[in-house]
Amino acid sequence: MSNAPILLTPGPLTTSIRTRQAMLVDWGSWDRDFNQLTASVCEQLLAIIDGSASHHCVPLQGSGTFAVEAAIGTLVPRDGKVLVLINGAYGQRLAKICKVLGRTYSTFETAEDQPTTAADVDRLLAADPAITHVALIHCETSTGILNPLPEIAQVIKRHGKRLIIDAMSSFGALPIDAREIPFEALIAASGKCLEGVPGMGFVFTEKTALAAAEGNAHSLAMDLHDQHTYMAKTGQWRFTPPTHVVAALHEALQQYNEEGGLPARHQRYADNCKTLLDGMAAIGLRSFLPAEIQAPIIVTFHAPNDARYQFKEFYERVKAKGFILYPGKLTQVETFRVGCIGVVGADGMQAAVNAVADVLREMEVLDI
Repeated sequence: MSNAPILLTPGPLTTSIRTRQAMLVDWGSWDRDFNQLTASVCEQLLAIIDGSASHHCVPLQGSGTFAVEAAIGTLVPRDGKVLVLINGAYGQRLAKICKVLGRTYSTFETAEDQPTTAADVDRLLAADPAITHVALIHCETSTGILNPLPEIAQVIKRHGKRLIIDAMSSFGALPIDAREIPFEALIAASGKCLEGVPGMGFVFTEKTALAAAEGNAHSLAMDLHDQHTYMAKTGQWRFTPPTHVVAALHEALQQYNEEGGLPARHQRYADNCKTLLDGMAAIGLRSFLPAEIQAPIIVTFHAPNDARYQFKEFYERVKAKGFILYPGKLTQVETFRVGCIGVVGADGMQAAVNAVADVLREMEVLDI
């Protein structure tokens, strides 16, 4: 296990031995102890956003995208309309979900290095009164760009519309306070900044909105209203839960709190990001985003402008030195991505930079 490479990806990511060990126990899905585990996880998740008074936490089997689809399908009425704000692949995916579900939607797309602004949203909502919901990717994992959530949320509230936040890559590391930022739903998953393993999404949904959502859902399995109602009544998941994933997340949350919660997790990731950016700049690799809109979650770098550079070979060579990177997801320029999250600190990030430098020397791509 100690020889396993470090995952410098936006999830799945490197987890602690304690988190992995939590998956060595088998749980009965209807067992009282497991039900208590689920309840504890939901309670701890709500505490991160100070949301217990206003929101329910509804867990769902599957990846984060399952939970995004469940939120759209459950909370947006069939005659609703969603404004999808896009500056990367995950905004595009959210729009595709609306299309597949038959929800009317419009899109507003900015360049991949350009945040959506509150002024953009103000103008768009004023121009189209049919819009009922606005969907925003908080941290767009395609590049690592951070969109200005607090400002956009206030504009949406002022227009009397409802906000759905995909916080997949930010939840647990970047502050979101349900008492200060009005939202109908916020969606995240187990295998990101909480440093659990993949397999469970969850949706924080406004209590009154969820109560009003009965009958909206397009799907039995993804009906958050039904899932919450059943869990509130029985303490159990409706269908077979990802028991080992829940146990791992419970253990990861214990460690999250021991580390110092969100402020400490944010600081470690920010330190990782700075180490990465400084180290890569020193060997001549440029980041795609300017610092002011770079979230400390994942960093996109321009690929070296050299015919001898091929991502596949670069990836395999860096992996052999103990680090797994991520391919770029941009359409216009060639890039690769390096995650700052997971059970890794600044020393590990510096070691990754050193590995990248060694590989580029070996490939005779950069004279460093």
